[in-house]
Order: sequence, then C-alpha cells, then structure tokens
Amino acid sequence: MKKVAIVMGSSSDLRVMEEAVKVLRELGVETEVDIVSAHRTPQKMFDFAASAHEKGIGVIIAGAGGAAHLPGMIASLTPLPVIGVPVKSSNSIDGWDSVLSILQMPAGVPVATVALDGARNAGILAAQILAVNDEILREKIMRFKKELEDKVTIMSEETRAKFQ
Repeated sequence: MKKVAIVMGSSSDLRVMEEAVKVLRELGVETEVDIVSAHRTPQKMFDFAASAHEKGIGVIIAGAGGAAHLPGMIASLTPLPVIGVPVKSSNSIDGWDSVLSILQMPAGVPVATVALDGARNAGILAAQILAVNDEILREKIMRFKKELEDKVTIMSEETRAKFQ
C-alpha cells in the first residue's frame, strides 16, 4: 500500500495536522510527516515534491496558514494528488487568507481543499483516494462510515426519547 505524506510549513501547524495522522493510522495507512516550508526551505520543498512519487507516496496532504503557498507549490511539482489543509494561524485573517490561497489554484494545478483546520477530513480523503486500488482499505473505510452512521442513529434515538 502507498503511504500518505503529511507536510506543513511550521511546527505550529502540527496541532491541526496531527488529526490527519490519527485517522490514517486508525485506518492502517502508513504516514510520513515533516515540516516543509515553501518560503523558508524552498529547495527542500522542491526536492520533496519532485521525488515523492518515487518514494512510495500515493497522496500528499499539505497544511499551511497565512499565505498558504505550500499545497499549491507542491501540486505544481508532483504528479500525485495533493490535499490542502488551510490552517488558522496566528498571522491569519480568521483563516480566510489560507482558505482562498489554497482553494483558488490556476487551471492545471489542482489542489483538493478541505475546511479550515480540517486535517481529519484530509486524512479520510487521502485514504479514500488510496482505496480506489486497495480493497482491504476500502473495506476499512466502509466500516468507518458505518460507525459514523451508527453514532448518529444512537444520537437520534436518544434525542427523540428525551423529547417524547
């Protein structure tokens, strides 16, 4: 099975990006996690993005706050799918700068973008992408979704019982 690389521009983004790691590990997907700054370590970013497909990586999740160039720059350099996670950072304008920076990519350089601080969904989406060619992972995702359904069913029953 291919790995998912999870990169972020700063260690301050780790509080958000750990959620992707957690859900991928719950699903049995191997991860590789690193700090790769588009602005402060551009050569490292270039080398990582250009060679990721040769290192057993199948999907890249890139989290960034503020100007949030990391996901788009990685997407411009790799043939792999990239999922961008806008991170609400201390220098952010309520996170909207990050959301728009990741979301508004030019034609030909797609970045799948999840909600602000939505790293958990990025992890789930990465697993779903890998599951296209992995029946065992697909079964795990189907069980995961069934567990979500079961939790909502229980909440529904409890709520209805409370107000009857």
